[in-house]
Amino acid sequence: MKPRTLLIVAGLILLTTGWYLFRPERLFINARVNEQFPPAAAASARADVLYEGRFHDGAHKSSGIASVYRLADGTRTLRFTDFETSNGPDVRVYLVAADDAKDNATVTEAGFVEIGALKGNIGDQNYELPGDVDLTKYKAVTIWCKRFSVNFGTAPLLQKQS
Repeated sequence: MKPRTLLIVAGLILLTTGWYLFRPERLFINARVNEQFPPAAAASARADVLYEGRFHDGAHKSSGIASVYRLADGTRTLRFTDFETSNGPDVRVYLVAADDAKDNATVTEAGFVEIGALKGNIGDQNYELPGDVDLTKYKAVTIWCKRFSVNFGTAPLLQKQS
């Protein structure tokens, strides 16, 4: 093969790999969601707010409210309202075993439980929490880019008084 052809092939491979890793189109494309409050709660008209907190910026501008509800059937739901952050290639929702997480190190050093993939970077959304997650230990919810180990933003969860 000619050197020029090898350079073109290598360049295409690098461009494809770079696109896959960084997903640059996500800088310009938002994923919007608008989930209603969980149907089980709406049907029973009973849901207690256990914890609540406001998102603050991490590596990216983040805003909105995170609330943990106990539904009538005993399940717990994490709900984001008026939520907004940046989009990214592999963004997840973590509960962090710390009072707050203002940096990347706090998340990785304190420990975390992955709740699931972020459904959208804008809008209201719900996440069912596993029954065995101890919310007295995991006191913050973080939006985490798993691919690059970056904390996009965090909401410290404060217990609501009954």
